[in-house]
Amino acid sequence: MAIRETVEPPIPHVERPIADPPRRQSGRQRGRALGSDEGLMGVALLAGPANVIMQLARPGVGYGVMESRVESGRIDLHPIKRARTTFTYLAVATAGSDAQKDAFRRAVNRAHAQVYSTAESPVQYNAFDLDLQLWVGACLYKGGVDIHRIFIGELDAEDAERSYREGMTLATTLQVPSEMWPADRGAFDRYWQQSLAQVHIDDAVRDYLYPIAAGRVRGVTLPRRLQRLLDDFNLLITTGFLPQRFRDEMRLPWDAAKQRRFDRLMDVLRTVNRLMPRFVRQFPFNVLLWDVDRRIRTGRPLV
Repeated sequence: MAIRETVEPPIPHVERPIADPPRRQSGRQRGRALGSDEGLMGVALLAGPANVIMQLARPGVGYGVMESRVESGRIDLHPIKRARTTFTYLAVATAGSDAQKDAFRRAVNRAHAQVYSTAESPVQYNAFDLDLQLWVGACLYKGGVDIHRIFIGELDAEDAERSYREGMTLATTLQVPSEMWPADRGAFDRYWQQSLAQVHIDDAVRDYLYPIAAGRVRGVTLPRRLQRLLDDFNLLITTGFLPQRFRDEMRLPWDAAKQRRFDRLMDVLRTVNRLMPRFVRQFPFNVLLWDVDRRIRTGRPLV
């Protein structure tokens, strides 16, 4: 009697620990892989809504953003401006000069000075809370690793360690001191698991985040059928980039069939991304760094 072995599909990249050993890649995959020094790529923007959800899953961050007095930077009121600020921060933190980082830090500090809870707030928060800033930086770093694994490929131990050290700037470009960043990738995984105990998305934050997850733009009304199609497509991408814990908090359904659809879509996008010229792959982050210099030179606000 023949014995059939059940082959379990690999764990999705978003569920893998940071310190997970590199998976074996076929010769074809290695031959088509981009370099480990590729830097930020425009395709990473697909994971933006998922990363926002992860960050705001900490109640202090969620309510800090929802109740922010800095209306010009609110994603629900000014999504384009908020997106530009966030993407510029990523570009500056990962590839900016010291002068750009200092200028952006000062601009962020001025905005953060207005973000703190009141007696009426259901959650106490302060934008200068280093623990919350560390969480935001950790979410950005984890999202970057997921993007690299999906669109570029596996990192060997040396490149992974270098990437981890460089990833520290995602937190330290705020106010987080370098000694708060977990010592190594294993320590980061322990920090991440411990921090999940503090994750909670209540109804108010969930209602705030759902339009972001679905890629809706405030003030834009589409025919119902078209809106449903766009919602389904955007939710597939957003939910696919979320670890299961955050899907559960957002009450976003997921199953093996949706995972297969997501994986097929990422395969197509990875191929298209690989065929584009480097300067196109890195848009808009390469342009945003130029824009930072222009804003500093002309005295225009950075955030």
